Amino acid sequence: MAPRPARAYYAGPMATSLNILVIEDDPSINEVVCTHLERLGHRCTAAFSGTEGLLRLDEAARSTPFSLVITDLMLPGAAGENVVEAIRRTDAEQPIIVISARITPADKTMLLRLGADDYLTKPFDLDELTARIEVQMRHRASRPCRPNAPGASRAENADAQYGPAPDETLGNPTRSALLTFRTWELDPEGRTFRAAGAEVALTRTEFNILELLMRRPSKVFTKQELFELAWGEPYSVEDSTVNVHVSNLRRKLKPTGTDGYLQTVWGMGYKLQK
Repeated sequence: MAPRPARAYYAGPMATSLNILVIEDDPSINEVVCTHLERLGHRCTAAFSGTEGLLRLDEAARSTPFSLVITDLMLPGAAGENVVEAIRRTDAEQPIIVISARITPADKTMLLRLGADDYLTKPFDLDELTARIEVQMRHRASRPCRPNAPGASRAENADAQYGPAPDETLGNPTRSALLTFRTWELDPEGRTFRAAGAEVALTRTEFNILELLMRRPSKVFTKQELFELAWGEPYSVEDSTVNVHVSNLRRKLKPTGTDGYLQTVWGMGYKLQK
């Protein structure tokens, strides 16, 4: 799949129309989801196999990229897991919501490791799906983004594409200053992160978690605090999401020799190891 140009996001419910890809092999479910979202003012493209979904993604990358992908897991052609993996190889920021009847705790952990942002178990409520979409879009720019502008700085292009990161985290701190911790450098404005001199590609959620930790390196963050600040929604005590994302961060940081900076405080949460 080719790298995708910038896509349009919205900052709140119905601020603008989203371009949504729905990959679901059950025609009735696909139609119900698309009809519901189109009534809310969004544009939907239906795909009925994983292979067709990947084709639609490639086609859209050359014209109007999708704002969001909703995909089933058990699909003919390419499986839903393969769809998620293919998207993440070229786009760390594409919001992906999985809908499936096959959602065990192991499935959820696997999906988060692959890069899915959220999941819904079938049968699901359409209003809940709408709310999950709003959560994914909540911190996006309020204006349509533009493709990377020639001559623009990396930070300017990042803000144009994704909008500024959420300002409500940790009391609305000034976001422009470069954050440093030992050999880490995090640029909140440019949305870039370097460890031991090497740039590390992070998903939106991984970046938010590191930013929270680096702004308060002496604080022990509970899983609930990390979840609610990074995701902007209530935490469920049954949710293993934070553990999975921290595990993903450690895996990405291991080649830089800095994975040990992330310290687990047993029975409490996470902090940075000085």
